[in-house]
Amino acid sequence: MPADSSWIVEQAKALGFDLCGIVSAAQFPELEHFSEWLERGYAGEMKYLEDPRRREPELVMEDLRSVIVCGLNYNTAHPYSTEAVSSNTSTDDVPRGWISRYAWGDDYHEVLWNKLNTLTAVLKKKSPGLFTVRAYADTGPVAERVFAKHAGLGWLGKNTLLLNETLGSWLFLGVLFTSLELRPSLGPADVPLPDLCGNCRQCLDACPTGALVAPYVLDARRCISYLTIELRGSIPEEFREPMGWQVYGCDICQDVCPFNRAAPASAVREFQPRQQSGEKSLLQPSLEWLAGMSEEEFREVFRGSAVKRAKWVGVVRNACVALGNADIRGGSAAYDRIMALLTRLAESEISTIAESARWALRRIQ
Repeated sequence: MPADSSWIVEQAKALGFDLCGIVSAAQFPELEHFSEWLERGYAGEMKYLEDPRRREPELVMEDLRSVIVCGLNYNTAHPYSTEAVSSNTSTDDVPRGWISRYAWGDDYHEVLWNKLNTLTAVLKKKSPGLFTVRAYADTGPVAERVFAKHAGLGWLGKNTLLLNETLGSWLFLGVLFTSLELRPSLGPADVPLPDLCGNCRQCLDACPTGALVAPYVLDARRCISYLTIELRGSIPEEFREPMGWQVYGCDICQDVCPFNRAAPASAVREFQPRQQSGEKSLLQPSLEWLAGMSEEEFREVFRGSAVKRAKWVGVVRNACVALGNADIRGGSAAYDRIMALLTRLAESEISTIAESARWALRRIQ
């Protein structure tokens, strides 16, 4: 006999997951509306989102019957970006940048993947019959947030992220697709959980680039996370100044969310900020360090880190833009060094770096 649902939830939490729920595979309304979002062009250059398997889960696995959804808290006991120094120049005269909270530590894909694979092994040991299980840790054509909502882990907030009343939105999501017929966590009368956003619109009002074009609707082309990570060309000039000190991702719509004000901090070692020697920390990193980083150093520093997705070119480009937004004044200790660095980068053979450095030089001079 297959393992029962409550036992699976207990095992997931024993492995360190903070949340676990189960939902029967179905065509949920959010999946049906996804095509409209794509047609509006809101996905930008993320062509992988056009994969039809995102809208039709049965294409992912033919004998799919149930989805086990697990959530892992990645919040840490450090200030939010909106609570940190408002200027990206610290008191030691070193211009600082901001890396999104989820990328401070080890690559979350690997952390989730290891836990999901362990849960799969436990499940197969308990239920030795023939059945299929396939794990996804933000690694395939799977709409994790939609399954999480219908599995009872929370609701989809106005910032489009999954919100849990207790844990907020600082959650990594992983799923197990399986051919097992499992009892859903929520009964028909309980689906979906209530949307507690109410009249709040703090996330919409706080977004510097206006990426949340309406409640529950994100235009990724305007999102700082998209601009700093997914976009491979030059960042449109209209968004550069609003980006401020962001060099990889953005946390603002989560930082201002009332449900994150008292969100608990995780003790998971892998999610704590990596600390390099001296100034080389991923928590408010030195922009001079990031912009001047060689490809070799980039590979070494960000090995096993989510930041590697932006690639060396992207991080240097983003650091140049952030330097252009920094409060760097003539006569400061960093001024001459940064001007020399940007002047060198302005001559780069890589057009996105050169153009971003020239923009920064015009802003500083």
